[in-house]
Amino acid sequence: MTTLALAPTLARPIAGSRRSDATVGGKKASPRSSMRARAIASDSPNTAGSAPAAQKPSPFGQPGERRKLGDSDLMVSECCLGTMTWGKQNTEKEAHEQLNFAVGDSGVNFIDTAEMYPIPTEAGTQGLTDKYIGNWLKRGSTRREDIVLATKVSGRSERITWLPRENNETPRVTRKQIMESVEFSLQRLNTDYIDLLQIHWPDRYVPLFGAKSYDACNVRADDVGFDEQLEAFDALIRQGKVRHMGVSNETSWGICEFARLSKLSGMPKLISVQNSYSLLVRGQFEADLAEVCSPGNANVGLMAYSPLAGGSLSGKYLDAGPEGPKGARFTMFPGYMERFNRSLTKEAVSAYVEVARDYGMSPSALALAFVRSRWFVTSTIIGATSMEQLGENIEAFNCEITEECLADIDAVYKKFKDPTTD
Repeated sequence: MTTLALAPTLARPIAGSRRSDATVGGKKASPRSSMRARAIASDSPNTAGSAPAAQKPSPFGQPGERRKLGDSDLMVSECCLGTMTWGKQNTEKEAHEQLNFAVGDSGVNFIDTAEMYPIPTEAGTQGLTDKYIGNWLKRGSTRREDIVLATKVSGRSERITWLPRENNETPRVTRKQIMESVEFSLQRLNTDYIDLLQIHWPDRYVPLFGAKSYDACNVRADDVGFDEQLEAFDALIRQGKVRHMGVSNETSWGICEFARLSKLSGMPKLISVQNSYSLLVRGQFEADLAEVCSPGNANVGLMAYSPLAGGSLSGKYLDAGPEGPKGARFTMFPGYMERFNRSLTKEAVSAYVEVARDYGMSPSALALAFVRSRWFVTSTIIGATSMEQLGENIEAFNCEITEECLADIDAVYKKFKDPTTD
């Protein structure tokens, strides 16, 4: 796999430290620390029954530093380029500029999209994100085999009625609909295969996007079974149209059941989970999913989405007034991701902004560096609506958080534990 050089402006790492020798932007910052512990699958053989050994970080640039994704052969950059604004808040030209910078200049090889993108999804724009990526791939500035391309098939939704389905069926993850979705995705993306196909959210009832606790009264009798979903992935992998299987917005029960059935049947193994994880959303993964997904158990890599909590952790909504900052997501789409814009959430964000200032970091850099520092995070998905945002977000992967800074973060977390959850 080709390793692309890091952009000159992003060449050296910085770190959060109150007491340090180097300076960054007029404020003191320490060199990159080696304290970060990661459980990464090793390429070397393991003894029978033992957990995969930890692997030292590769020597090349931080945004493009490669990590093995779960129990697979995919080596992905620890920075993944998110795309959900392309076609809504970003034009095709802007999307291509972001791709050229992230892939061509910064060494990122991991791109994540979805059949329903851009977000907020609607009939008039659905699929534009994929088409922008497909047109960029067609230009041939980067070889297809040097890109790890991930997409998602939508889960059950009575509201989203415009996805390409035969007879305008309600989106479900039946074998038939998964197969149909992939055919349309391949056409839009202008590619013969998808490296990672993910189920965007479960077909069965689960509390999603900050919803209240699980309630068995909401369980439906007609859920699509785990075995049928696996059969679809098995067929697609055998056909060469998909390489690996992942899930998103999934629970421990779902991951365990997929793992159990895969082992019994010999069908494809789950290699990744794309769940929300940030300074504001930590509890579910840290207390539960981390154990399930660890290398010694299911060996499923976390692709952390919303590491900036919809942009709220940048701090830009704190002093913007009732109308919000012009052109920002919550301003343009009132009510969207409302859980990240509540008063209690803003109190937590304000406290994290103060921690960032104490360590000479931007709020965004602190938030992204924290997510990157977690041993269970394989890749962090970033998104941006401007090149300035993208540059700042990618540069955050050069930051290393000290133990002192982590202690201050945990002090804030004890006071504001997952404030986005009802």
